[in-house]
Amino acid sequence: MAEAIKTISDYTVNFDKIRDDFPVLNQQVMGKPLVYLDNAASSQMPQTVIDRINRYHSSEHANVHRGIHTLSQKATDEFELARKKVQKLINAEYEHEIVYTTGTTDSINLVANSFGRKFFSEGDEILISEIEHHANIVSWQLIGEQTGAKLKVIPVNDDGELIWEEYVEALNENTAIVAITHVSNALGTINPVKEIVAEAHKHDIPVLLDGAQAAPHSKIDVQDIDCDFYAFSAHKMCGPTGFGILYGKEKWLEQIPPFRGGGEMIDKVTFEETTYNRLPYKFETGTPPIAAGIGYSTAIDYLNDIGMEQIAAREQELLDYGTEQLQKIEGLRIIGTAKEKASVLSFVFDDIHATDVGTILDQQGIAIRTGHHCAQPSMRRFDVPATARASLSFYNNKVDIDRLVEGIKKAKELF
Repeated sequence: MAEAIKTISDYTVNFDKIRDDFPVLNQQVMGKPLVYLDNAASSQMPQTVIDRINRYHSSEHANVHRGIHTLSQKATDEFELARKKVQKLINAEYEHEIVYTTGTTDSINLVANSFGRKFFSEGDEILISEIEHHANIVSWQLIGEQTGAKLKVIPVNDDGELIWEEYVEALNENTAIVAITHVSNALGTINPVKEIVAEAHKHDIPVLLDGAQAAPHSKIDVQDIDCDFYAFSAHKMCGPTGFGILYGKEKWLEQIPPFRGGGEMIDKVTFEETTYNRLPYKFETGTPPIAAGIGYSTAIDYLNDIGMEQIAAREQELLDYGTEQLQKIEGLRIIGTAKEKASVLSFVFDDIHATDVGTILDQQGIAIRTGHHCAQPSMRRFDVPATARASLSFYNNKVDIDRLVEGIKKAKELF
């Protein structure tokens, strides 16, 4: 018998109390209590992460890996501890499959350049979907211009769901890699990534998953998914900006060349040739964002203390409530209505521009994002210039959604 899907009532986490962990939420904007609903762009940091970063700067600051003095060794130990935690968080087989980057975009660029330079040739196809973030489009276009590889796009239906038959048909002997989002940042669509990977692997085609919007909202198991690469960012997971992760299967990381050159990624350097460091360091050049890595290590602890399953259940409850409430507003149309969906509510009015809605909401202390969300092809697919996007996190509550609804109604009245 299949295990029942858990709901928030199955857990005892006090999410209202958790709000107190986030100092940024305890302020007023435009004279109103802040409602922060821009989590898809960047989540907030709990006080424990802020304190850990401050402690590093005030008493532990030193460069990592090459120093023999006490501070350097301590900084190195703390910085490398994050790698162990990430390995466990996403269930990677080996610690050296975790590569530090500056974020999801940097991770995708690393694979596009390193994998592309090694394996792409004229006539190859890079299979992506119609609802990708620009980072998972432009990176591949750039390497395609150098190698002759071309993008091939899988369409989505009117709900924002991948058209499976089109995907299966698109896989062929010319497909060099599948690069696809796990969760759409513009629509919230959750793609069936395990099935996507399995279908690609039938043809021995590797798969990169853009996990920027999935890793903060659900438990990720890269061995179960069996993806070849997985990219995500700290700043969407209660951590600092400027730090990200690329997971890559050992077999691929061993084969592909470094993306950048410099210190740390080397083994031996002469004027005639350079040999490279072992994994994962051959991809990590120069002084890294040390404070950000240590802060992210603490953010992982914080998320684990709550539990990713509990976070997913909480956010699903909020998403269901928010969807129900927004659908009651006359003239409002939700863009992205997939059956499997994460914490994004994108919406439009036919007679009010999204930017105007966002401006009125900001005047009421409500932070959302408006525009194309670095997903212009998605906007074109749904024939809208932009959407207003409210994106949820576990520290939000139904009061936040009620404030959002009242703010939207006020915008309607004004326009």
